[in-house]
Amino acid sequence: MIRRRVEGAALAVLALAGLTLAARAEENDYPTDARVDYVFACMAANGQTRENLQKCSCSLDQLAAILPYDKYVQASTILSMRQGIGQRSNEFRSTKVFDDRVADLRRAQAEAEIRCYRG
Repeated sequence: MIRRRVEGAALAVLALAGLTLAARAEENDYPTDARVDYVFACMAANGQTRENLQKCSCSLDQLAAILPYDKYVQASTILSMRQGIGQRSNEFRSTKVFDDRVADLRRAQAEAEIRCYRG
């Protein structure tokens, strides 16, 4: 009887641990190289200090918790394409769907800034 309870409790703990790991994997879907690129760019803009390293890392963690990596890539790509010249760049500047993707990124960045730089 006691053995069954222990086995049942162990199975429950394992199931809970599996759910926790799955949830963390979804939150942490940004690849390492993308995280490093983000932090390097952030530090280049804000200063090469230990304090800014911590703030930039925090900012990325917050951004990743709000915006899935695929949406981050889409918005970043749109912003890059908007920097060009010509008809193709104009299409990226004048399409509502693209505006919405960039707005999602901007909102996530603003939230991350509030949590990490002003908190």
